[in-house]
Amino acid sequence: MSNGDDEAADEEAANEEADAGEAEETALSADTLDQRLDDAEEALDAAETEADLDDVEEDLNEIEADVEAADLPEPDEDDEDAEDPAAELEDRVADLRDQLEDQRGPYADDVVAALEEAQSTITDTRWTEDGRPDVVAAVDSFLKTVESEIDTAISAESGDSEDLGDAVDQVAQVVEGSALDPDEDEETIAALLEAAETLQDDLEAAEEWDDLTVRQQLDAEGFYDVLESENRKDFPAEWNAVKVYEELGEVEPIVKALETFDSDFMEENVLDTLWRMGPEEAYDAVHQRAQKRNKRPVQILGKIANDDATETLHDFIDGDGDAALQKVTLRALGEIGSEESVQPVAQRLDADNYEIRSAAARSLGLLGDTRAIEPLADILDGDEANEVRASAAWALNRIGTRRALDVLEGYTDDRAYLVQAEAEKAI
Repeated sequence: MSNGDDEAADEEAANEEADAGEAEETALSADTLDQRLDDAEEALDAAETEADLDDVEEDLNEIEADVEAADLPEPDEDDEDAEDPAAELEDRVADLRDQLEDQRGPYADDVVAALEEAQSTITDTRWTEDGRPDVVAAVDSFLKTVESEIDTAISAESGDSEDLGDAVDQVAQVVEGSALDPDEDEETIAALLEAAETLQDDLEAAEEWDDLTVRQQLDAEGFYDVLESENRKDFPAEWNAVKVYEELGEVEPIVKALETFDSDFMEENVLDTLWRMGPEEAYDAVHQRAQKRNKRPVQILGKIANDDATETLHDFIDGDGDAALQKVTLRALGEIGSEESVQPVAQRLDADNYEIRSAAARSLGLLGDTRAIEPLADILDGDEANEVRASAAWALNRIGTRRALDVLEGYTDDRAYLVQAEAEKAI
């Protein structure tokens, strides 16, 4: 081929490339992209099946990619009213996507999801006596609709929440396994979804326990039955009932009151009652409040005096810097009297605060374990605070073994009167 032919071929290729570039630029112009979106909108309006909607979605994906690839003009920064072609196109794509999703379905999966939510509501909710019949009626109505739509007879064995929930779950499983087609079975799916949503609405309207006021809840549980009719009028009736239950030694209603009342006054008085009673049945409710490092619940744990209470109090023994809490905790551990507490209590004899050291010494005396004799003897001999030394002397007397008393006998002429008094008791 001659040089002239080569030049002609190169020129032709260059022209073809230029034409292709112009064609691509034209295809990615704002007007062309806008027209393609008009066509997609028309196709969306005409779509009758899921396949039609899939085609529209594919078109939108291509248009969105082309909008991103197009070299569209930037808006004039000096003109606040200037249009941004790219932003306008992206907004149209987003709007059409929303319309597309609105036209899809309904699907069997939508029905299943609604039924799973309804089942959870039925089984997880505590219904009132007035609310339960409404729940039963709502489920029965739903099951009748299901039977008429998909010829499946399912019933609840009883009005129990578990049975009602199981019936709804069975329907969900049937729907999930029926392979309902969103095009061919559109009316059936729509009817089932409407029935499921109606069930949800009916459950929402049914009265549940949390809809009641505190007084209504307590009244429904017979909390006030212990009061004479005239005493129910006294204010507050709740406190009068707690006092009666204390006299009767009935712990459960008192704990129920503690867990139900939203009143600082009632909580304080109920905790005082439990402190006087020290019932093991109150452990869970008291333990929950003790986690907030409140002192009265800690004192009650000392009265309850079980292994769980001891373990909890060991966690509080450093008091997070709260000296008052540490003293209460040490006293409570002493009252429980577990040998497991000797070492953690003895470690508080090294506290910087003399009141904590004093409380630790007295707690060791209450524990009464002979392993505490040597640490207490060291405190009696070397602590700079007479209050702490007096507490150590008291603790040694409380332990009361020959070895403990022998330690004390050497302090009859001590500089502190309280130490002298304890030493004289030992003699």
